[in-house]
Amino acid sequence: MRVIAGSAGGVRLAVPKRGVRPTMDRVKAAIFSSLGDAIVGARVLDLFAGTGALGIEALSRGASSAVFVEESRQSVEVLEKNLTKTKLKGRIRNQDVFDFLRKASNSESYQIIFADPPYEKTKHGERYTETLLNNEALPRLLEPSGMFVLEKRPDETVAEMKLWRVVTKRTYGATEVLFLSQSAIK
Repeated sequence: MRVIAGSAGGVRLAVPKRGVRPTMDRVKAAIFSSLGDAIVGARVLDLFAGTGALGIEALSRGASSAVFVEESRQSVEVLEKNLTKTKLKGRIRNQDVFDFLRKASNSESYQIIFADPPYEKTKHGERYTETLLNNEALPRLLEPSGMFVLEKRPDETVAEMKLWRVVTKRTYGATEVLFLSQSAIK
């Protein structure tokens, strides 16, 4: 796994021995191709950051800042190494994503939010994707013209969403990527 383009293009990223499912390079390339110039100067939030590959790619391509939220201490250590290796700077929150969203300040907003949640279910038996899509704090963190990029399994169905509108969705092998904007209905 590597940074594809920008100031850190070609740098290989470290990956923890277990516990993460990094975004494949071809999926990452497709995501950033779809985002185009929207990434330049953007404030980025990377939820379930893992290795930090999405936020680091954004920084490498000109995002102005990135906040990485990751619960696993092992993944955070790898993320710190990856930021050092790429000579990029970002804020890391070693915290559960839903706890972060509960406590997030409404004064901080982002133009792009990435989320690559685990495919398995939460401790309470819900699917991460569904829990994230129904979290009312998340859309408040996204600027009105911003984009929420969510990775999920292609066979995972998503119930009707009240908070989000699907702009486009694409499938790349074992990954489906949803590009979402805030729903007009709040």
